[in-house]
Amino acid sequence: MSESTGLFVVVLAGGISHERDVSLRSGRRVADALARAGHRVELRDPDAGLLPFLSEARPDVVFPALHGSSGEDGTLLELLSALGVPTVGSTGPAARRAWSKPVASSIVAGAGVTVPASIVLSHESFRELGAASVLRVIREALPGALVVKPASGGSAQGVTIVEDPSDLPRAMVDAFTYADAAVVEQRIVGTEVSVGIVETDGTARALTAVEIVPSAGVYSFQARYNAGETTFFAPCRLEADAAARATEAAIAAHGALGLRDLSRVDLIVDEAGTPWFLEANVLPGLTETSLMPLAIEASGTEATTVYDALVRSAARRGA
Repeated sequence: MSESTGLFVVVLAGGISHERDVSLRSGRRVADALARAGHRVELRDPDAGLLPFLSEARPDVVFPALHGSSGEDGTLLELLSALGVPTVGSTGPAARRAWSKPVASSIVAGAGVTVPASIVLSHESFRELGAASVLRVIREALPGALVVKPASGGSAQGVTIVEDPSDLPRAMVDAFTYADAAVVEQRIVGTEVSVGIVETDGTARALTAVEIVPSAGVYSFQARYNAGETTFFAPCRLEADAAARATEAAIAAHGALGLRDLSRVDLIVDEAGTPWFLEANVLPGLTETSLMPLAIEASGTEATTVYDALVRSAARRGA
């Protein structure tokens, strides 16, 4: 494969998850960038016609720009591998590890990265054991401000910061709207940063860490995708040592989870400079307001260059 030869790349976007609209925006930007790099690109939705199409068309590479369960729970990635199609992104098993926030936190903690104390509750157990009793135990075990979030999913959907214990029941209901299990964890106060990882031909490098300052104080779904609602600093304003520790933690999380090609690791850095792992995203948002493109630009390169390198690396690697 000559580096000057364009590839036939199928970009996947859309899906039926809560993040469909975000995925469509990501997919269009990826497709446009790859077309500028000289590739023949087709943008497709992961619908019932996708697998037959891929079996017949045999693209050189598939680039999933899917968010939520459509692409991040590992199912589609595993099917693409079984189909023998080279794919940008992590393997199915690695994606499943990152998709489950409790599993990811446990694995990353085992790699020496600090994670918030938490309790995981299935919706079924919450009902069977009695909401009042369960919430009483939670408040005693995790005093202070809390963060309640679905055990899987992205884009901060179903996430609530609970300052007043009386708001905890409502937060649980919101989390269960998006997943069958919820994570209740201690809220870590500090600087929120995101570290993008790009890996080509087996070598992973961290992009410039991006600091996130939402105007409303919470990096919600609206703050993520509505221009002007969040201020970003790239590079982040952390002291050099703290920024380096955040980058090291992100690389450690990426490696511990077995991620590949690209990921984004979200962290809170406290006043002591300790980075706390929040979650890892195997298919991070690539929209005009997303963190990954901002980090790419702040690192002195262009999205077109990065996406081109990723599809060529995937093509060399094969299925």
